Amino acid sequence: MKRKLTPKQQRFADEYIESGKKEESAIKAGYKSRSAHSIATENLQKPAIKSYIDERMAEIASKRIMDAREAVELLTRIARGEEKETVISSTPEGVYESQKEADLKTRISAVKEILKRYPGDDRLVKAQIRKAESEADIAESKAKLLRGGKDNRQVKTDEYLEGLKAILKDE
Repeated sequence: MKRKLTPKQQRFADEYIESGKKEESAIKAGYKSRSAHSIATENLQKPAIKSYIDERMAEIASKRIMDAREAVELLTRIARGEEKETVISSTPEGVYESQKEADLKTRISAVKEILKRYPGDDRLVKAQIRKAESEADIAESKAKLLRGGKDNRQVKTDEYLEGLKAILKDE
């Protein structure tokens, strides 16, 4: 069962979340200024207050930080010309504010960003994947050689030399 915070502890936690300053938060919550530092330190170590602060911070972060779905939705609205931007124009008669859709260059950039996330059946992407896999194979072979392992050529050479030794030994 979660322990309920006192009103003073909750005010302290809320102030701390807002400012990040423990002593100042304690004073604003109603604690005496001469003991604010020690009470603030003590409060921040209490599990109930810590968990309350952690929960509230996670809640705030989830509301503030755009997730991947929101980002793709925004890019889609830009690409379709649905997202408007405010343009401020100045003329001798005055300053005017108007809304306009994204220019063609911006819309193309948005489409490119979307396609990076959803490549589909793109030959360029397949070629890039093939190239990356080849580079990984080469790097793996080089690493194996550096660790003292043998690549296919070395194995064949060793087998050939062993065969020659066997022939020379028989003679």
